[in-house]
Amino acid sequence: MRILLPPSETKRPGGTDTPLDVDALALPSLAAARHQTVDALIALSADAAHAQRVLKLSDRQAGDVEHNRVLRTAATMPAIDRYTGVLYDALDAASLDAQGRRWLGAHVLVHSAPFGPVGALDPIPSYRLAAGTSLPGIPPMRRHWADATSAALAQERFVLDLRSEAYVALGPVPVTVKSEYVRVVTPTGRALNHFNKKSKGELVRLLALSRPRVGSSAALLRWAEENGVVLRRTDPGVLELVVDE
Repeated sequence: MRILLPPSETKRPGGTDTPLDVDALALPSLAAARHQTVDALIALSADAAHAQRVLKLSDRQAGDVEHNRVLRTAATMPAIDRYTGVLYDALDAASLDAQGRRWLGAHVLVHSAPFGPVGALDPIPSYRLAAGTSLPGIPPMRRHWADATSAALAQERFVLDLRSEAYVALGPVPVTVKSEYVRVVTPTGRALNHFNKKSKGELVRLLALSRPRVGSSAALLRWAEENGVVLRRTDPGVLELVVDE
């Protein structure tokens, strides 16, 4: 099973002195698209004021332009540790033991705007780029990433898609791959916002703690039932994760 997570706007600062190695990231077929995006983001950041406008940053966020300017030389840390916010706080990857973190590395991809989907343990720098931003010099994000990312995911056996719709658009799971898209709802079926992210983080944490061998929807549903997780089938290819508010 491969789990696809969305990124987070908020990120943890710092890391090690090891710089970004684009060619060493998961899904190496995306290297060309990654280099193009990184180069475009660095070029944009040469003019801080212009970059602030393109990236739609407030004056308080203007310092994020510098993160983009030094993408290739900045400190890095594993993607699963770089991101913060509701989902990643609930996942709390830093508190997992070595086996749990290895499981994340083998099964989780975080879908970023500048790098595409990266492995949970892939070292990445801090950056600022949203899925809907158009960078000068390359096609709009959706056109730049969608086909290449879908092709890179075509070799997966089973995908559990926890991404937001904006990131699904940057790399739809191919119809040839068995997959489930997860929506978080109340017992009455009402969609949730804050609890959506929190519940997805808790789900991935529980998976990393139990480390099941899941290669199909049926196996996932069996695991959920055994672990007190309420997953129910709605439309084809869609599962509802049922949680209380």
